[in-house]
Amino acid sequence: MKTVYFKYISALLLFGSNGIVASYISLNSYEIVLLRTLIGSAFLVVVFVISRQKFQSRKHKKDFGYLIVSGVAMGAGWMFLYEAYARIGVSVATLAYYCGPVIVMALAPALFHENITAGKLLGFLAVLAGMFFVNKQALWQSGFSWGLLCGILSAVMYAFMVIFNKKAAGITGLENSLCQLAVSFLTVGLFTLMKQGVTISIPPQSILPILLLGIVNTGAGCYLYFSSIPRLPAQSVAIWGYLEPVSALIFSAVWLNERLTPLQFIGTAFILGGAAFAERYRRKRP
Repeated sequence: MKTVYFKYISALLLFGSNGIVASYISLNSYEIVLLRTLIGSAFLVVVFVISRQKFQSRKHKKDFGYLIVSGVAMGAGWMFLYEAYARIGVSVATLAYYCGPVIVMALAPALFHENITAGKLLGFLAVLAGMFFVNKQALWQSGFSWGLLCGILSAVMYAFMVIFNKKAAGITGLENSLCQLAVSFLTVGLFTLMKQGVTISIPPQSILPILLLGIVNTGAGCYLYFSSIPRLPAQSVAIWGYLEPVSALIFSAVWLNERLTPLQFIGTAFILGGAAFAERYRRKRP
């Protein structure tokens, strides 16, 4: 389980750096999402062929159906999230997006027969309080808008993605990641085709960050992510998932010189402490 947690946390840290890498790409949000899913999928196909693995999806048709739903949800969620970034800013969009784990935790008892213990609930409330502290000022400055609705819809898609991926228990590892990301690419590709056609002009200075975002952050990141969450409790996935926005905040402060306020530091401590407390309390119970 230590290896599983290490893979999951590594994936979250990679995802947390997405905004840093994307800041060096001179393309709109749909094009960035399209290219990252395309390159990430191609990378996983190469790894799958080199490792000489065989598809097991035909033996688990029901699980493959779950993966298709999860992949569509991931692609749609990323598009909603990037649209929210453009309209209401990263802070408020992130706050809305990470209501998704709340939905996962609320549905976990019914869908996965996981009990919500008092310690886990307390830790989760601490995480939510931390997210509020981190984004408090930005939240008050924004009213309800299309951008905020996009953020909320991205949270709903996040919940669908995690829930249906966990249901696809018969398809794991690299094949799980490849199917998930390929379906996401097809979803984003179809939307982009209807939105603006297939023509994309990539500036030379954006090529390297696009490759980094596609191969490392998306390809390797999705492999680590989707090969770990089927083996983790849904509530743990929800709680530890908040490391992604926290790491994004810290990376922005380090590489983009965005200053953290004292309240944001307190919020970060609440998030990390709440997640750690909830996990430690769960493991001590019989």
